[in-house]
Amino acid sequence: MSEPIPVSRAVDHGTAKLMPDVDRDRAWLLTVDGAPQSYVDLDEPEHLEFEYARRLGHALDVAAGPGRALDVLHLGGGALTLPRYVAATRPGSRQDVIEADRGLLGLVTEHLPLPPASGITTHAADARAWLRAAPADSADVVIADVFGGSRVPAHLTSLDYAREAERVLRPDGLYLANLADATPFTFLRSQLANFAALFEHLALIAEPAVLRGRRFGNAIVLASHTPLPTAALTRRTAADAFPARVERGTALSEFIGAARPLSDTDAVPSPEPPAGSFGIG
Repeated sequence: MSEPIPVSRAVDHGTAKLMPDVDRDRAWLLTVDGAPQSYVDLDEPEHLEFEYARRLGHALDVAAGPGRALDVLHLGGGALTLPRYVAATRPGSRQDVIEADRGLLGLVTEHLPLPPASGITTHAADARAWLRAAPADSADVVIADVFGGSRVPAHLTSLDYAREAERVLRPDGLYLANLADATPFTFLRSQLANFAALFEHLALIAEPAVLRGRRFGNAIVLASHTPLPTAALTRRTAADAFPARVERGTALSEFIGAARPLSDTDAVPSPEPPAGSFGIG
């Protein structure tokens, strides 16, 4: 059998590369302009290599009873890591993946094909436009992991966007977002303020070093109208190779502080990561 070789292609928003992992037979790393975007193991879709993906996976694991099929809307596709994870851990789930970069979507589906009858449908579309047209109360989970290059686009950072996501969720649904920021956390606080204005229950998962302002990094936001399973999340995230904290309640309210929701007019993209934050050698 021939060794897998890297694939490089110009896509809509940069240059995408698929690089095989020499330690796992059918595992691939996706980068865009040198920044790691996704990692997927075609033989073991339950394997989540990146820590932020593991934290999203933990949230998905406790979102409903084990193995229960869910209707999941993914805003942002990457290498379809999380849709594959849900298909493997919750068979029968119905999933829509919205990816604005048509070229990237084509590259991934061509070289890393989805398994038959996966229940995953991909759509080349803008996430905000898709939300606006989606039926109300149609999703159990909405996952936002949308980066234009290395930044979340401004039209996906406002209260108006959050309101559209809330409309699409069922009353007991769960919103998840992968964001990135650093002290003084102006962007992250504004995003939490957006969802605190709409949802009764909010939580934040991040590494202590990020929360203490020692470095730029990922943070996972959870929002729901029903109580979040924070005890189970705390156990799972604390057991990871890079343990994370789950902030909620008073501590999270204090973190948000005086931050206020942002309108479409005031919304800005997430901050540019410092050089080398997520790059590879």
